[in-house]
Amino acid sequence: MTIERIAVIGAGQMGTGIAQVAAQAGFTVRLLDVDPALAQAAVQRIGAALSGQVKKGKLEERVQVETMTRISPISRFADLADAQVVIEAAVEDASIKAEIFKQAEAVTNPDVILASNTSSIPITKLAARTKNPERFIGVHFMNPPPLMRLVEIIRGLQTSDETAATVRAIT
Repeated sequence: MTIERIAVIGAGQMGTGIAQVAAQAGFTVRLLDVDPALAQAAVQRIGAALSGQVKKGKLEERVQVETMTRISPISRFADLADAQVVIEAAVEDASIKAEIFKQAEAVTNPDVILASNTSSIPITKLAARTKNPERFIGVHFMNPPPLMRLVEIIRGLQTSDETAATVRAIT
């Protein structure tokens, strides 16, 4: 499966960094937060960070422009409908994460890959609360994602080989 569209849920430091890294890698990214103003502000922070890299000569202005055109802040789960991968980067609370995945599953295709950036909640536990645990995986980005090029991929007991291979290919 070729991945083109990624959604990130949570516009805090990690979600913002994950959205930036994904957009710089060429993916179309939608960034959702419970507070739409936070998603908008996160996109502005990404723009400012990239602008700083351009000023320092570390990034071409063309790359900055292309990256920014790939990121859209969104305010509704319905806007995730065409996402192929949904990465959750919310607070470390299993019940909040479960609710996020429930809402994401309600609007996305059954073949969507759901991923959590959790560093402390077992992936199998989160996956068990989804409709397709074989399409659930952990993708723990190191902080801050734009600077730390390390991503830990964590399989749940039911994570399929295809899901793991797809996520490995995009991270």
